[in-house]
Amino acid sequence: MGWAIALHGGAGDIPTTLPPERRLSREEALRHCLNIGVAALKAHKHPLDVVELVVRELENHPNFNAGKGSVLNAHGVVEMEASIMDGKTKNCGAVSGLTTVVNPISLARLIMEKTPHVYLGFQAAEAFAREQGVETVDPTHFVTPENIERLKQAKEANRVQIDYTQSIEKEVKVETHVAAEGETVGCVAVDSDGNLASATSTGGLVNKMVGRIGDTPIIGAGTYANNLCAISTTGRGEAIIRGTVARDVAALMEFKGVSLKEAADYVVEEMNPVGCVGLVAVSAKGEVTMPFNTTGMFRASATEDGHSEFGIWHSTQD
Repeated sequence: MGWAIALHGGAGDIPTTLPPERRLSREEALRHCLNIGVAALKAHKHPLDVVELVVRELENHPNFNAGKGSVLNAHGVVEMEASIMDGKTKNCGAVSGLTTVVNPISLARLIMEKTPHVYLGFQAAEAFAREQGVETVDPTHFVTPENIERLKQAKEANRVQIDYTQSIEKEVKVETHVAAEGETVGCVAVDSDGNLASATSTGGLVNKMVGRIGDTPIIGAGTYANNLCAISTTGRGEAIIRGTVARDVAALMEFKGVSLKEAADYVVEEMNPVGCVGLVAVSAKGEVTMPFNTTGMFRASATEDGHSEFGIWHSTQD
């Protein structure tokens, strides 16, 4: 048994031709955030503190679809969401519909620790943020030139999409289509005592309907942790909700007695549609797995025994 950490920057139809200017900054950010998480675990920080710290860093990076880089809804504003969970106690907190909070993951933790509830959304969540004195900014802080262009492209094609989507043919009928997703961020960690935690944060879909809620803040779908494992998912939110992806991994370990890798592989490859799901997970034993059935997933991990992994596409392509 030893500490372990894994994080992701989103799964989806990530083209192998992704330009270096879009790829390298994300890779560097993942390495930076992984190093922060490893240092915190080595300093004996609790995994709950570690995953919050790492996800905050990812939220502050404008090239990920969370926090500063959150994509815009159909009205041209952000609606951010996040959740966090402690494996030992199963305490958890979640939030949706944020427009001014700099770090949604920290507000989710405050909901967990400072209220009798699990989940707050929209105006009530914003009011709670102000009560707690968390950092807020004008909503225009989150509106970047790149995301304005993404929204413009999506509206021209009457489409809901995420960053990795390629050029859109306007003549294609896509009114009900959800394009390939990516860039949600998440982190899971376990310490040397087997304590586990998970955290996930996102801005959702480009051109999504106002008020749409995805898998990220749904405990058991986008985020889950218990005494066996911790999971953070990414991909097509509606599919992940229907599949209760994060909880299914834990349930297979709990009720079938299979390993973390076996459980995660089965859920990703056998229980969910191809092109929809990716996840990162760690076990109480210090195991790590990062399966995905999409074209790619920005991911990174490290363990106490010195093993580390960075990748985007499947191993034969990276």
